[in-house]
Amino acid sequence: MPAHYPLHPHIMLLSNLTQFSPMLYLTGFPGLETIEHWIFIFFFLMYLVAISGNCFILIIIKTNPRLHTPMYYLLSFLAFTDLGLSVSTLPTTMGIFWFKSHGIYFGACQIQMLCIHSFSFMESSVLLVMSFDRFVAICYPLRYSVIITGQRVVRASLVVILRGPIATVPIVFLLKTFPYCGSRVLSHSFCLHQEVIHLACTDTTFNNLYGLILVMFTVVLDLVLIALSYGVILHTVARLASKGEQLRAFQTCTSHLCAVLVFFVPMVGLSLIHRFGKHAPLAVHLFMANVYLFMPPMLNPIIYSIKTKEIRHAISKFLGLRKASAES
Repeated sequence: MPAHYPLHPHIMLLSNLTQFSPMLYLTGFPGLETIEHWIFIFFFLMYLVAISGNCFILIIIKTNPRLHTPMYYLLSFLAFTDLGLSVSTLPTTMGIFWFKSHGIYFGACQIQMLCIHSFSFMESSVLLVMSFDRFVAICYPLRYSVIITGQRVVRASLVVILRGPIATVPIVFLLKTFPYCGSRVLSHSFCLHQEVIHLACTDTTFNNLYGLILVMFTVVLDLVLIALSYGVILHTVARLASKGEQLRAFQTCTSHLCAVLVFFVPMVGLSLIHRFGKHAPLAVHLFMANVYLFMPPMLNPIIYSIKTKEIRHAISKFLGLRKASAES
């Protein structure tokens, strides 16, 4: 009889990978099947507002020469990242509601989580650059046109575009090398790295540490720098002579400040729940994940359309409502 030799660990791992089914299963809203049609209507309206709103902002800025300034270039880039974030989750979320399609191949799941996390990091970076724009506009108004130029905005945008995917690619594609066992059911209607990594039945220390360091040096650092910039802005505004000047100066920041809160508050909440709330009800995880991904793309176009006078005028002109251009 032929002798039986122990398999090398690498061969065993390869064997496990070949036996691993590349199919994961997404869930919608477990326990709420009776009102699923209402949830579908709600999500459909959110996608409609988010995609059409951000497309409309991009069209308004593109077609209005008065808005071809660094501030509105940054706003158009924010709309682009919001659009990308919405489109990233659209196929699987609507697939669950429309076609009851819960399965997703592992490769498609990796692509989706790469897009979701990359666009999230992009949005964080865009909000940081926009806070620097507001900082210069209020603290150094006479030097604004010298410091904030179109060329510098383009360079910053390129850094923003590249930072997210480059930082995210290693941990996303490393998931393919892990063996998976047990249930392959995800609790959301889309793929997130912090959830897929829990399905691996091997040591994932590198991914966990890399993910933590990545968040610390991107999202957390961006948030700290944004807070510092607003601290200096508030100090500068408080030194202005009259209450009217203070109000006018701070009003130029209200749209951006709302966008910062809408993006970072759900993101921080979701991160805390994944790290420390493992025993929290599933409904809490679902709620925070959906708020984090769906609310910023939906609310940002509304915020900037309401709070920014130039955008309001441009929208009114685009829609043919000339009388609105007479507003102060």
